[in-house]
Amino acid sequence: MQLALPELDSPLHGKVKGERSVMAFPFFALSKGRRMQPITYQDEHVTIEVRPSQTGCATIYDKEILLYIASLLVAQMRRCETPSQEYAFTAHDFLRVIGGNRSARSYSRIQGALERLQGTQIKTNIEAGGEGEDGYFSWVSEAKMSYSKDANGKKRLTAVKVRLCDWLYRALIKDQKILTYDLSYFSLSPIERRLYEIARVHCGQQRFFHVGLEKLQRKVGSEDRTAKFKAALRDVCDRQSIPEYDVQIVEVPDCDGARLIQSEGFKPQITKRTPIVLFTPKGRPARGASRAEVLPPPASLPEARVARESDFLVSPETLTKAGRMFPGHDKYFVLEEWKRWGADKEPPRNADAAFLAFFTTYARNNPLASA
Repeated sequence: MQLALPELDSPLHGKVKGERSVMAFPFFALSKGRRMQPITYQDEHVTIEVRPSQTGCATIYDKEILLYIASLLVAQMRRCETPSQEYAFTAHDFLRVIGGNRSARSYSRIQGALERLQGTQIKTNIEAGGEGEDGYFSWVSEAKMSYSKDANGKKRLTAVKVRLCDWLYRALIKDQKILTYDLSYFSLSPIERRLYEIARVHCGQQRFFHVGLEKLQRKVGSEDRTAKFKAALRDVCDRQSIPEYDVQIVEVPDCDGARLIQSEGFKPQITKRTPIVLFTPKGRPARGASRAEVLPPPASLPEARVARESDFLVSPETLTKAGRMFPGHDKYFVLEEWKRWGADKEPPRNADAAFLAFFTTYARNNPLASA
């Protein structure tokens, strides 16, 4: 196959982008080696099953190609162009963006990555673009490589053409839950990459994000023993090697990290047996930091309390009801929109009722396209 240069979508000039759900959950193997065991994940709302091909499951390094393509797609949308489901790019530009060398080994690695991305089978209940899929899909439905030969007959990769799967394409163009990556992501280890993605998804504009150690290990997708995972996590905490975020293991209830969590109304059990992992954005001042002095409000007017994360807890029954009331809309996306909308407002008296009221207005203002 030969691709004419005018057909190429690269080079990429914008920042690297990723789809939120693909960042939040463990869809990829963490090892460069061949993983032949399926990857499974399940929580209260999400189920994921990833089946390997003969060459193994797609890895966290293979994911770099999806990030590159997603970035090309987002760049198209920002230019008000109709995004394509097929993208052609040079291996040279892809390697430039991820900081890879341009050796023959790197080009063969691209070929292996494309094979795994096309061969790996994914099944999930996460909806994309208001649609769910009960069957399996692959990350790319088509992948082709164009090459030339030198005087010695050796192949030289000139271009790559990839067609994104329907699920990921819908998620990018319809849901548009897209986040920017720090470019130093590509120099991180597998566990550092997952920790960064989880922090990037969950911290948002919040002061912090906290999660239990065992739950975090499931979200990372680590198959190590918990003690080994904790040791690797502690090494990350000691070096603070995650861009944009600091990571801390909270093991005692009277430390600064525990007090920060408790200041927002959370009361998790914190012990050495049940540690909490705390993510905080780098350089973001904590609430209550020194600021210009202001006059206190009159004593007769009580100060309004700003809503906290715990004020937006919605029951599973309400989420199910929302799905029935507004079919086609992504209830989890609307839930996050509601939280962002109410972040600087007084807390709702009834979170379930307030969420459904917000959803009603959102659905009215964002009608679904007719079939």
